[in-house]
Amino acid sequence: MTYKDQLSPWCIIRYLPKLQRLVVCRHRRRNDAEDHLRLLQRMIPHASYSIIFDPTLDSPEATLKSEQPLEEASPLVN
Repeated sequence: MTYKDQLSPWCIIRYLPKLQRLVVCRHRRRNDAEDHLRLLQRMIPHASYSIIFDPTLDSPEATLKSEQPLEEASPLVN
């Protein structure tokens, strides 16, 4: 996920046939996403949409690095 996507966690999802879904847009604030959803529902009333919060998870490599004990870190030299 790009940095820009991480800044905008509120997503509008359009449901497609065969249990597929499409992220239509991303917003920083839920209010902005709700306003855009109202507009989409007026423009395409037969489509099915929903708003979700999509938090980004750290990559597995970053998680492993953060879980290393402090004893394994290199000592500071004074």
